[in-house]
Amino acid sequence: MEWPACLDEFRSRMNTPRVVIDNAVCPTATLVKLDSARKHGVLLEAVQVLSDLDLSINKGYISSDGRWFMDVFHVTDHLGRKLADDSVISYIEHSLSPCAAPRSAATALDGLTALELTGTDRPGLLSEVFAVLADLCCAVVEAKVWTHNGRIAALIFVRDEDSGSPIDDPHRIRRVEARLRHVLKGDHDVRGAKTAAVPSPSLTHSDRRLHQLMFADRDYERVSSAETASSSSSQPSVSVQNWIERGYSIVNIQCGDRPKLLFDIVCTLTDMDYVVFHGTIDTNADRAHQEFYIRHLDGSPISSEAERQRVIQCLQAAIERRASEGLRLELHTVDRRGLLADVTRTFRENGLSVTRADVSTKGQMATNVFYVTDAAGHPADPKMIDSVIERIGVESLKVNDDRPRPICKTSPAGRHEAAAGGGAALLYLGSLVKRNLYNLGLIRSCS
Repeated sequence: MEWPACLDEFRSRMNTPRVVIDNAVCPTATLVKLDSARKHGVLLEAVQVLSDLDLSINKGYISSDGRWFMDVFHVTDHLGRKLADDSVISYIEHSLSPCAAPRSAATALDGLTALELTGTDRPGLLSEVFAVLADLCCAVVEAKVWTHNGRIAALIFVRDEDSGSPIDDPHRIRRVEARLRHVLKGDHDVRGAKTAAVPSPSLTHSDRRLHQLMFADRDYERVSSAETASSSSSQPSVSVQNWIERGYSIVNIQCGDRPKLLFDIVCTLTDMDYVVFHGTIDTNADRAHQEFYIRHLDGSPISSEAERQRVIQCLQAAIERRASEGLRLELHTVDRRGLLADVTRTFRENGLSVTRADVSTKGQMATNVFYVTDAAGHPADPKMIDSVIERIGVESLKVNDDRPRPICKTSPAGRHEAAAGGGAALLYLGSLVKRNLYNLGLIRSCS
């Protein structure tokens, strides 16, 4: 009679993720080890926790043995140092434990209304969006805006300007959506624009949601063969090969390293319903090399050339979205009604276009980051920047040249080597698994 209860307890303990944070093994990085029962999305959850803390993942080893899943990540803080803050270490341990509450980007945004926008990007569009929201008495508390391949996606969290309450009146929401949709469509939108208001608590992780919005908007599709040819030299190198004997598809990625790169890649694979069974992550100076052995949720590998090309395009887009071009401008000032509308109008009137934005408000202070180019997408003229700073205020708006490194261009020879490397990768799994098991501490030698 006691056996079922004991069996349930045994299963619970076996499925409990085990998190070990080790500062002794590696002299240059902190090792974060996680092993748990394999389930779809567990890798993304782990990477998301580390990325949200602005930690750099310099190396990583992923291995799945049957129903068990094991990871080792070599991480450093944003200054390249090992983790020394006990509160950060405790947060990682708690966040990856089974008793942790579900993580949501909206946890700190309760009481706000989330607006999701997608459409065709154009110079001055963000200025028009914020002007509409100011006119409709919608105070912007938080916002994230990405642009890629001529498309724009935005998550904007608002509340009523006067009362500070959520905007939940259906008629008012429909009016806001209609005005924004009209602005997003413009005169030349061939794909159409979309707007949606959703309750903040139901929203997934903000960065993941932006990836989903741009994926649904098909930003990974090049609009013309001329654009494809002109952008091919700057695209990340992504190859996909099938290992038929083992039933894996092998994804090999080489590109410039930058913060949150692994999150963007794993997020895309997860939302495309692929499972990573084995993988390695490595960085060398400003270059990143990542390799993943994947299958569909149903256990099958990639089955057609069209699907293979789609995976390549989607991963390239995921890498490029956050690698914003442009000069980084940081605004730190007292928040006020219409602030964002005024600031972005100043950008537009001085010939600047916003390629990416991150808006946040804490108390009475607004802290906003904008990446800007000129209207043609070229580096902004320093005189334009000086004029904008003078109008907004030299104490409030500053240039920050410490930007994430741009995606490194891949030479034709490098792209040929990456493509040819797919065949070699088919013989690589045995050594990869051995090395992963060695790094996971499960065997004594990987030779």
